[in-house]
Amino acid sequence: MIKYLIIDDEHIAHDIIKGYCDLLPNMQLMKHCYDALEAFEYLSKNNVDLIFLDLNMPKLKGFDFLKTLKAKPKVIVTTAYKEYAIEGYELDIEDYLLKPFGFERFLKAINKAFAKPSAQQVISSQNRNISKRIFVKSDKKYIQIDLDKILYIEASGNYTIIHTTSKPITIREKVSSVLELLSKEVFLQVHKSFAVAIKHISSIEGNRVFITNHIIPIGKMYKNNVIQILK
Repeated sequence: MIKYLIIDDEHIAHDIIKGYCDLLPNMQLMKHCYDALEAFEYLSKNNVDLIFLDLNMPKLKGFDFLKTLKAKPKVIVTTAYKEYAIEGYELDIEDYLLKPFGFERFLKAINKAFAKPSAQQVISSQNRNISKRIFVKSDKKYIQIDLDKILYIEASGNYTIIHTTSKPITIREKVSSVLELLSKEVFLQVHKSFAVAIKHISSIEGNRVFITNHIIPIGKMYKNNVIQILK
């Protein structure tokens, strides 16, 4: 479960963000905060995984608020002011959404925040049992996928097939777009049409990778990738 706060002085912003989050599984709103001081008081006694943060608020501005936090959750900035983006990334925010933003852009920010964990997040995940995951759209609905359960991904024209331990999931995204969401330390591209989860490799023989009962070819251009993990 991803526990989150919305910190924004505009009620309509709360409605939009909560509406988007309600479309996704395992997103739990902990509190509506309409200024940074209200959020500061809540966070002094409670933990969350994610903050949606507006910048131009009364009493205390968004980035000034961030600088007061000792243990900072993941932060997605939601603002109408594009000129503060550089400062935001210097404060290690996950993404910077310019209002008004649509659901597809919002979903990309969520995936960016939780698909590639930092070392600190890995420790946090162990402590709070938070899985590494991405959200994908398949057959007109959004599905949450635990990255640990992905065996390999396969390109199929303008579609990508995500092969998991339970079933394949087909999404209308090019494989290159999916690879952007996946850590190169966890997933290895072995062919122009295939990337595999390193932890699920059973064996490598010749120009083939074996994962359970699946056989994935190794392309000539990607042999060096495979050689690197064998060293």
